[in-house]
Amino acid sequence: MSRPGLFITFEGIDGAGKSSHIEGLASAFRSQGRTVTVSREPGGTPLAEKLREMVLNDAMDPLTESLLIFAARRDHLCNVIEPALARGDVVLCDRFTDATFAYQGAGRGFDLMTLSTLERMAQGGLVPGAGAGTLRNPDLTVWFDLAPEVAAERLAGARVPDRFEAQPVEFFRRVAQGYADRAVVEPARFARLDAALDRHRVWQQLTSVFVRKGWLSIMVPTPKDLA
Repeated sequence: MSRPGLFITFEGIDGAGKSSHIEGLASAFRSQGRTVTVSREPGGTPLAEKLREMVLNDAMDPLTESLLIFAARRDHLCNVIEPALARGDVVLCDRFTDATFAYQGAGRGFDLMTLSTLERMAQGGLVPGAGAGTLRNPDLTVWFDLAPEVAAERLAGARVPDRFEAQPVEFFRRVAQGYADRAVVEPARFARLDAALDRHRVWQQLTSVFVRKGWLSIMVPTPKDLA
């Protein structure tokens, strides 16, 4: 019997370490017989990647920024995420709509009602057998929670920052609070990890979430690049 697809997103401020754990989790799922699609937002399709470059590097007002992000999201959903879920894949996505509410909403102070309207437009009408008002949302969101000051130390000198990474610590405090607010609204969807711990213990936290849900059958050893 084919297994249903799973849509799992990974959230957290820049420097929280989520990206380094996604590939390890993909390998864990593959080792247990699942087909995995790994993607990211903004991005994931040729069009969405072009929009990503604009969002990360070009100056624009918050509305333009939000419109581009949701346009990229719609294209990504239609051309990558939905087909993968229909095949029964496990979809692991680095950021999704929670990031938009955290960065553009809480971080930039953009109107949350406008973001909710764009969310309905971009994510509605895609779930098979559901009404047009049903939104495609993740089955689980893993939140790598980290103090902005610690994240800034991790990122210092790592690479040339994009215009989000170059924001002051106060911006990331607002973003972190935005994530916390989202987790309060939908606690059943969020799994919070203490991303201040060493990578081995973060990995243990991460895999235990999936074992408890029955999505991984056993605890998976820490990958060598995370040990």
